[in-house]
Amino acid sequence: MKLIKKYASGIILTFILAYIGIFFSSFIPYNLISGSVFALLAGMILNPYISEFSFFKTGINFVSKQILRFSIILMGLTLSFSQVLQVGKYSLIVMVFTLFTAFGGGWLIGKLFGMNWKLSGLISAGTGICGGSAIAAIAPAIDADIRDIAYAISATFIFDIFMVILFPIAGRYFGMSDIGYGLWTGTAVNDTSSVVAAGYAFSDAAGGFAVIVKLTRTLSIIPAVLIFSIINKYAESKKAVSQTDIQKKEKISLKNIFPFFILLFLVMVGIKSTGIIPEKASSMVSHISKYLMVMALGAIGLRTNFREVAHSGFKPMLHGFIISMLVVVVSFCVQIFLGQV
Repeated sequence: MKLIKKYASGIILTFILAYIGIFFSSFIPYNLISGSVFALLAGMILNPYISEFSFFKTGINFVSKQILRFSIILMGLTLSFSQVLQVGKYSLIVMVFTLFTAFGGGWLIGKLFGMNWKLSGLISAGTGICGGSAIAAIAPAIDADIRDIAYAISATFIFDIFMVILFPIAGRYFGMSDIGYGLWTGTAVNDTSSVVAAGYAFSDAAGGFAVIVKLTRTLSIIPAVLIFSIINKYAESKKAVSQTDIQKKEKISLKNIFPFFILLFLVMVGIKSTGIIPEKASSMVSHISKYLMVMALGAIGLRTNFREVAHSGFKPMLHGFIISMLVVVVSFCVQIFLGQV
């Protein structure tokens, strides 16, 4: 009973915060600003007050870590490997270039700006893969700071707002086909809700194709988490200064590196790929996964001091803007080269 009381208050608080975030999001056309962003911002606003009450802490920490991982695992049941085949060879080629641009360019710009590699990596992941979901998936694998998670999500969502408005205008200006525009939107716009908004603003056909491309792009979470996990372990091992630390460094194994939750995510994708999961059940799991994700990001907001985020400065936001612009341009240019525009 004591254990329940220890966790209950924090969990209930994040549940309410998620409900409020989703409620406000429903008033925004096309859900342009997702419930996750509202929950995150509301949590940050409440942080100075909630942090005064210690009985919330355990439950909030549990949601921000364990529930976050669980939501990522459940997300696997909404994806399938067959989606990769559906979108065709052109979209995979474009995705290779955009992912290379996001992570390669992100690393270089992060170095140039003297940024923390974890924050730089999270912004690149949000831009290159799928906004908040990718950031949330990679964060626990690299032990990212709560402040960096909040900043990375903020940086990607702000640029998404501009892309939703400008993409349909640009698509019509360049006379793009439904497939070409859907491919461009699905590979260059970050968050899923923003892809839906920008895609269907052009046409239903373009919107449908953009969503398929976006879901396929989400599968790159798997190798991204593994790679970032290895990088993080390597970075930690380089900090070894004592003989004890050196011995620990030598003991690093695949078991230590491989994040269990992404393995379970992969298992879920495999189950979904078999076709044994009814579409109705998959849809229900998708809603549960999204709600848990909003709860987790609300919890991250509750653990984030807004002043500390503000102290990160302007460079991370500029980093996100530059990477997003590069991804948009590269995606468009690759399609021109392939004759898809």
